[in-house]
Amino acid sequence: MSEKRLGRIGEEIKKIVSNIIMNELKDPRISSMTSITQVQVTKDLRFAKIFISVLGDEKSGENTIKGLESASGFIRKEIGKNLSLRYTPEPVFELDNSIEYGIKISKILDDINKK
Repeated sequence: MSEKRLGRIGEEIKKIVSNIIMNELKDPRISSMTSITQVQVTKDLRFAKIFISVLGDEKSGENTIKGLESASGFIRKEIGKNLSLRYTPEPVFELDNSIEYGIKISKILDDINKK
């Protein structure tokens, strides 16, 4: 399968899952400051690795991942409703710390520039 098609499917899954997180999930473990940074779909469309970024401490990130994993069946069902694919990808959630890492690097660079 072409990389272009996988990218388009990943973007559609990103839109669907972010809408589900914002509007439909009522789990108190899921932080309101949750965003999806990236979606990687396997070539056979069996799995979708969804990278989640949570603004806050590590504890809120871990709780958000646990809440999303418990709702993964519902999320998969909603993906299947909105996308017409032969196989509905199984969502796999991972915490993405790239935003926090970028903020840390920015602070270090600011400290260097002040000296």
